[in-house]
Amino acid sequence: MPPSATVSVEQLREVGLGAGLVALGVTGVEPLIEARSALWERRDLGLNGTMQFTYRNPDRSTEPRALLEGAASLVVGAWPYPGGDHQQAENPDDRIEKANGRVARYATRDHYADLREALARVAAELERAGYRTRIVADDNALVDRAAAHRAGIGWFGKNANLLVPGHGSWVLLGSVVTDAVLDESSPVDDGCGTCRRCIDACPTGAIVAPGVVDARRCLAWLVQAEGSIPEEFRVALGDRIYGCDDCQEVCPPSRRSPEAALVVDAAGSQVDLLELLASDDEQLLARHGRWYIARRDPRHLRRNAIVALGNVADPSDTRVRASLGECALSDDVMLAEHARWALDRLDLRSNSGLDR
Repeated sequence: MPPSATVSVEQLREVGLGAGLVALGVTGVEPLIEARSALWERRDLGLNGTMQFTYRNPDRSTEPRALLEGAASLVVGAWPYPGGDHQQAENPDDRIEKANGRVARYATRDHYADLREALARVAAELERAGYRTRIVADDNALVDRAAAHRAGIGWFGKNANLLVPGHGSWVLLGSVVTDAVLDESSPVDDGCGTCRRCIDACPTGAIVAPGVVDARRCLAWLVQAEGSIPEEFRVALGDRIYGCDDCQEVCPPSRRSPEAALVVDAAGSQVDLLELLASDDEQLLARHGRWYIARRDPRHLRRNAIVALGNVADPSDTRVRASLGECALSDDVMLAEHARWALDRLDLRSNSGLDR
């Protein structure tokens, strides 16, 4: 039906912030040319590794007009998630009694569901006025960060994350595509200056230039990628089994944000590695299926857990060695190879006195 009323950006912002967003901006639906060029260039250089997502079809993922017939505007929102310390376990001996794997803060719960719900409230406001909408978040059809940058949500940090004034990078991004013609927001000036803490803090040197990440070295991608984890990066993975927050944790705007004061629930940020290895495929997908798992194959979660056990488990823990020993005898070549590495790693740590 034809629009029955006008909708202002301030009206949408009020709805969005009321629904929990920390920022909302608007941009047009012209192609995201700079992002398109960057995706093609980095893909040609191999910097995406095996990552597909928006690299799969850069022309499509940078063409907002293809998302909705008659599209005229992108309304972009930022949803905050806790960026502070992990909540301490109730039992101080848990670090010895259990070998835990660490999960990146954005994945400790389904924050994307919260983001989509907030965007749905914004979309409903537009639909009440007779406009059509489509919600796009964490979707290979749109480069979220490029859309948010052009919508004035924030600036690109040297770690390639979008930094929102007052909130840093502890946000998830998504858009409402609509046929409503809305006033566009002004861009945000760069706020990084000469700071390079994220570059220096990356455990594998994956930030190869300001704003450029080599996925082949990025721990957050290596735990999602298919196949074996390159040996040269296994020690750097430490206890990580999903994601990596290092470049965000050292970032001054992110450290000063309100989200940095929020405590991350240990129940979501820590996973019992022995329990993970003892679980069957159905149990693992039921618990962690909302994560990106290569080919939806839980073997990759087990692979990550095996490497983490080699790095952080107590080398004298007989349960750990028994579990890894069983994996080392597996018919699964990938898991067996990683388990042998983990057992060797435990021996090396034990002989070096690194028993924790």
